[in-house]
Amino acid sequence: MVKPTRVTNSLRAVREAQQLTQADVARRVGVTRQTLIAIEQGKYSPTLELAFQLARVFGATLDELFHYPED
Repeated sequence: MVKPTRVTNSLRAVREAQQLTQADVARRVGVTRQTLIAIEQGKYSPTLELAFQLARVFGATLDELFHYPED
């Protein structure tokens, strides 16, 4: 049986390190604050386009923000 994998992220830690609010980031990428909260909590995975937009806001790579578990 295959275990479902879950993408995790470092968005909250990176956002807080850069002293940005959820509202600031959400506004910059064009989503609601509630959407950003869901992404930070791992309840929602962003589209690839949104993931790139988030990476650009933080000056980070996708690998620095999003983590896919290894087998």
